Formats: sequence, structure tokens, C-alpha cells
Amino acid sequence: MRDIVENGQAILQYTRGMDFEAYLQSSITRDASERCLARLSEASIKLGPTAEELFPAHDWRNIRGVGNVLRHGYEDILDEVVWMIVTDRLPPLLVELNTFLGQYPDDQETL
Repeated sequence: MRDIVENGQAILQYTRGMDFEAYLQSSITRDASERCLARLSEASIKLGPTAEELFPAHDWRNIRGVGNVLRHGYEDILDEVVWMIVTDRLPPLLVELNTFLGQYPDDQETL
């Protein structure tokens, strides 16, 4: 779960202060964000059904699925979709996960 948070926070750091046009102009930011999304997706797969049990408000099926698109269908990646994930979906997910993880010391394995 901490991998999800770490990669999500990295994405938000990379895109901080950007609008969509700035994001489109920065291939480094797009590449880094997509790579972190792929890792976040993989971490969510490892989390398994616990994700839905603890955090049912999030679309775990699509969180897991975005990694497949990023790894195997990269020619089909729509920057608009990635941007929507980064700006609309990621922040509330990170708030909820950080709140949950705040109950445990950083060095304690939670799940």
C-alpha cells in the first residue's frame, strides 16, 4: 500500500503547478507519470481484494487495468485520460490511503 502512496505522491510532485498544456509539452513529466502509474497499478494488484474491502469508493478494477494499458497498449495511451487520473482520481485516493496508513508506524507492514 505504501508503494501506491509513494508513486502517487511522486506523480503529484512531477505535475505540481502544471496545467494540461504544460503536461503535454513535457515528455519527461508524461513519461515519469506514466511509469509511476504503472507501478501504482502493480502495487494495487498485489494488494488484492483488500483494496475493495478497505477503500470501496475507488475503482480498483480500473486502477489495476491502467497498468496493462501503460505496459502493453502504450500506443493507445490518451494523455487526457492520464491527466484526468492525475488531477481527479489520484488526490482523493492518496488522502484516503494516507489517512489509513497514518495509523501505523512507517516501518510497520500494514498489508
